[in-house]
Amino acid sequence: MPLLKGITLGQYLPADTYIHSLDPRCKLLLTVLSMILIFLFDSFTAIAMWASMTALLAAKSKIPAGTLMRSAKPVLILIILTSILHIFFTGGGKIIFSIGPLRASGEGTVTALRMGLRLSLLVLFTAILTFTTSPSELSDGLESALAPLRRFGFPAHEVAMMMTIALRFIPTLFEETERIINAQVSRGADFQSGGLVRRAKAYIPVLIPLFVLVFKRADTLASAMEARCYRSGRGRVRMYPLLWGINENRVLVYYAFFALAIFFLNRFIPL
Repeated sequence: MPLLKGITLGQYLPADTYIHSLDPRCKLLLTVLSMILIFLFDSFTAIAMWASMTALLAAKSKIPAGTLMRSAKPVLILIILTSILHIFFTGGGKIIFSIGPLRASGEGTVTALRMGLRLSLLVLFTAILTFTTSPSELSDGLESALAPLRRFGFPAHEVAMMMTIALRFIPTLFEETERIINAQVSRGADFQSGGLVRRAKAYIPVLIPLFVLVFKRADTLASAMEARCYRSGRGRVRMYPLLWGINENRVLVYYAFFALAIFFLNRFIPL
């Protein structure tokens, strides 16, 4: 199906690059900081710099441009809906056009464009993290980052494991959904014709077997973990310990200079 074809969210692309070799804790930290700063600095100048940084990271990570852009496909509808809401519900500026009681203003259009670009950059930065970090590294890095919260009773290992499993099974669920849809099409189901309501109803026979498969896979995974005597993080050791070295410190310094540059440009060129 065109809707599911080419979705790359949650996939890992192994490669021998500088970014792949970085400590996952460093990449997690920079991704979280980027999420905050992308929404903190809202000028188009800052957005252009973030876009340039995204392109540079993708090139250094040897991530194909098409693969990176397809990672935003699952949330494309959300980005479009958010932009539409800003167009019609952000006041101020000259009215460009109206649809019934809804009026699109110039200020709303600019805000919608800015918000759409920021959400897209947010997804692309997260995609670069998953493309360059294996699920096991991501789990170890997240657990290590949340480890200080254990003294307050926070289940760091369990949360890291759940998030890693969810991220790992996203591509699998898309593949299962596409397989079910193809099976329904071979039996005469039609997912393309008709209005929006009719097409939505056509997907109901897909959801039931999909939920059954999800619960079966969850049960199989739980049985496999129990058979291997999985006992949370107690007594667990790592074959490849996480090492924070000079490369991670150098990346943090570069990132700090980049953030300062965006701060000054956002302040003095607030376009």
